[in-house]
Amino acid sequence: MFQAATGLRERGHDVTVISRPDAILAGRCEESGVAFIGLRMRNQFDLGSARELSRVIRRQNPDVIHVHKGVAHALALAATWSRPVPAFIVNRGVSFPLDIWNRGKFRTRRVDRIVAVCEQIRQIVIASAKLPREKVIVIYAGTDVAMFDLAKCDPRAFRREKNIPDDKFLVAQVGVRDWKGWRELIQATAGVARTHPGVHLALIGCRPFEIPVVTDYAAQHGIGDRVSAVEYRTDMPNVFASCDLVVDASWAGTGITGTIREAMSMQKPVIATDCGGNAELVSSRDVGWLVPARDVPALATAMAEVIADRDRAARVGRQAREHVIRGFSKNLRILKLEQLYAQISGL
Repeated sequence: MFQAATGLRERGHDVTVISRPDAILAGRCEESGVAFIGLRMRNQFDLGSARELSRVIRRQNPDVIHVHKGVAHALALAATWSRPVPAFIVNRGVSFPLDIWNRGKFRTRRVDRIVAVCEQIRQIVIASAKLPREKVIVIYAGTDVAMFDLAKCDPRAFRREKNIPDDKFLVAQVGVRDWKGWRELIQATAGVARTHPGVHLALIGCRPFEIPVVTDYAAQHGIGDRVSAVEYRTDMPNVFASCDLVVDASWAGTGITGTIREAMSMQKPVIATDCGGNAELVSSRDVGWLVPARDVPALATAMAEVIADRDRAARVGRQAREHVIRGFSKNLRILKLEQLYAQISGL
């Protein structure tokens, strides 16, 4: 959402971000010249927030409303009940099917388009909500290739901070929810460590209560000293710069994994599971490794291949960055959003 807001602002549009009160987000918006309004939006039945949002809409008279989360979707529909806007767009970035409780928000004629972040999610939305195919389109999520540029980063900063020696083969995954497959990744790493003792795994984005869970699970598999449970980070370009391989072992819920796109932009070899739209991103062995979800032996084999053939891994990494620039960049996404808004609103 923030990427879309700032990208559109850079192209000269008047953009307002409406989200729950968040001092960090508000500060980032101010730095980028984007207006920010904080609303409680406690749930989709928060009538107070709906009324306040309605007042904002009457005051600003927007050409486009683009919602990114379920609560915002419901409240924006309520706020525009008597005052429709020229274009009402809904984002869908997860692969869970729509159910009886939420499909009505997507089926209403007041929603002009649903933007899925990959074709796989588009098909799920069409089927689960029984929507006409033309109502759901794909605009791939975009990566800021200028930010995620290996040449601009310190390739040793993260290793120094976490005391990970330079001679370790550092594998990283971002996210430790169950469906992110972090347990399967630890199991695969334990298998790889038997023949490649220099491998080290960093699981990034752990909340405080998740750190002991991760470390205990790693110890149970005999690699407690080869797994780092890392807190949430805001310096991902530097983190990826220190990595030799980036993995996403998700088995549910994913669209096109953002961290895989970002790592590819950093010229890092990647392994992703064939889940969600990852096959649309890791579309050939020239740009990465794609393995079946929850298949620990296949994941371990792919990891061992990357470790064993560093020249090929480096070549794949270089090709991956070009692949992201051509099809999955921030600039391309913003241009397609701009075209969509103009098409629907008639501007």
